[in-house]
Amino acid sequence: MSFEIGKDRLIYRNNGESLQIEPWGKNSLRIRGTKNYALTDTAWALLNPADCKADIAVTGGSATITNGKLTAAFNEYGWLTYSNQKGEMLLEERWRVNDGGAKTSPLAVPGREYKPIIGSSDFRLALRFEGCDDEKLFGLGQRQERQLNIKGCALELAQRNTQSSIPFVLSSRGYGMLWNNPAVGRVTFANNVTEWTAECSDQFDLWITAGDTPAEIEEAYANATGKVPMMPDYASGFWQCRLRYSTQEELLNVAREYKKRGLPISVIVCDFFHWTRQGEWKFDPEFWPDPKAMVDELKSMGIELMVSIWPTVDVNSENYEEMKERGLLVRSERGNAVQMQFMGNEYMFDAFNPESRQYVWDKAKKHYYDNGIHIFWLDEAEPEYMFHYDYDLFRYCDGPAVKITNYYPVEYAKTFYEGMEAEGQKNILNLIRCVWAGSQRYGTLLWSGDTHSTFEFLRYQLVAGLNVGLSGIPWWTTDIGGFTGGNIHDPKFHELLVRWFQFGLFCPVMRLHGFREPIDFSISDAAKLFNEPFGCGAENEIYSYGEDVYKILRGILNTREKMRPYVTEQMKAAHEKGTPVIRPLFYDNPSDKACWDISDEYMFGPDILVAPVVYEGMRKREVYLPAGRKWKEVRTGKIYDGNTTVSCDAPITEIPVFTTNSSDFTFVK
Repeated sequence: MSFEIGKDRLIYRNNGESLQIEPWGKNSLRIRGTKNYALTDTAWALLNPADCKADIAVTGGSATITNGKLTAAFNEYGWLTYSNQKGEMLLEERWRVNDGGAKTSPLAVPGREYKPIIGSSDFRLALRFEGCDDEKLFGLGQRQERQLNIKGCALELAQRNTQSSIPFVLSSRGYGMLWNNPAVGRVTFANNVTEWTAECSDQFDLWITAGDTPAEIEEAYANATGKVPMMPDYASGFWQCRLRYSTQEELLNVAREYKKRGLPISVIVCDFFHWTRQGEWKFDPEFWPDPKAMVDELKSMGIELMVSIWPTVDVNSENYEEMKERGLLVRSERGNAVQMQFMGNEYMFDAFNPESRQYVWDKAKKHYYDNGIHIFWLDEAEPEYMFHYDYDLFRYCDGPAVKITNYYPVEYAKTFYEGMEAEGQKNILNLIRCVWAGSQRYGTLLWSGDTHSTFEFLRYQLVAGLNVGLSGIPWWTTDIGGFTGGNIHDPKFHELLVRWFQFGLFCPVMRLHGFREPIDFSISDAAKLFNEPFGCGAENEIYSYGEDVYKILRGILNTREKMRPYVTEQMKAAHEKGTPVIRPLFYDNPSDKACWDISDEYMFGPDILVAPVVYEGMRKREVYLPAGRKWKEVRTGKIYDGNTTVSCDAPITEIPVFTTNSSDFTFVK
């Protein structure tokens, strides 16, 4: 075992392993390790840090490196521990090996494990830390789970529809850690051990930071991986969408009706299968004859048009043969496996390939951007290898999918961000269905995917939005009402829709979408065959659900319109500091221990506490008010001390909301 002190870095070598630790931003360290000849310099999520100095000491068979509040220490066996400026242990590698140490064991389970993949220079990696009983853990992206605190959970590190795997975790012990590895894998936060695995990788790559508050940790993470642009003004308003508008005139008529009724609307969406074929990225002229005229009319009403983009290329599309010949498509490791089957046989464009990214952007620019469409809906961003997420079957130009596929949504977002940036566009925003660490710097607005129209899934969205915000993605939204299901004539669905709208009012972006029932098969369809299995779905405008529901939803839209200056303030904080727009109570109240255990309330910015109603039939709920402040109940105007639990009425027309005394928030009828 040997140590070297390089330029502001500590290097450890032993038995074929090389490990390098270096400062990477304030109070932060980057740790890379391999059993290959040399480390690779691929940055993945990380940006180059500002210059910072580390204190390095080698004493006999041990060594330490300190950067601000974080110290990494090797013992005489090469085991690593991480502690803060108070000397408190944050993380301790878990070794169970027979080496004569204090925790000697015949189990032969190392803390850092490189299991060779025969015939390659890659390994199956495992990193193990000792479990801590008192620890609470948050983040790890967007999951359809009930737990906000993910301590005790075993979670897949892979991208799927409704699941965005972001391997960053925030600990109640005062650290944040990024597993900076886009390989498919798994993490288990058990009571006895935390174990991170990658199925195929050439090296370990971690980033760890220490901080005294969650905000300090989150801001360090944002500095390391990037921040969102400033959100454009229009995006803070209401977004209207349904499964699909089948014609140009149908879409325009909806926009006209909103304006006729005096309803605020900022964005309207042209969803999938408005195109000729997948992989042609253009309107079907039979049903969308004059896109520029459509965009111009919408802009005259103050409405932006967003169009759906898929990464899929149908084998019968006009671009398939050229893209195949030029190597612009994702390849199969074995055979000629079709990657998706949805109204055709499709392959994905290889977003890792810069030529492929340019090719797709050129098509989108010609057919959409040059007609004034400057917002894109980047769907299928995982990418969704439909029916078989068999990652070992596919290969990108940069390597096998099992090794790098979690980074695909970043490259997909980059395709459009860089194209729009080259056109001189500022404050770029694109809706996307999947993200990874660093996606935020490419103007991504994540939505939670094809959720079901149930109260159970509404509860999942609350947790998903809070954890993904802590994972570095402040721009987030859901399909209000859920995507699949929901009969527009059913009173039970009306209740769910209203409660979801109330939650959506206090989301970073407020967007209605869904595949509603009963399905409409009568509307002529650009994809011809698409009408038969799916149709277009029932209407999904706020006036589609009867007068009683309409009155409630109209008030919510008007309230959001009044809130837009406040929303803009939160977007500025996200842009400048990386602050989550919605966050758990403990983010703003870290010294109140009760706040760390509450998962059904949250803060919308620093001044508004939201307690959504997420159970069918619920008309009353309890709300905990954090200590250290006074709180005003918006509905009644009553003032309460903090460290108090209040029983609140919650009729169908109301959502319990509290504000600090500095806020003048009110609901609009």
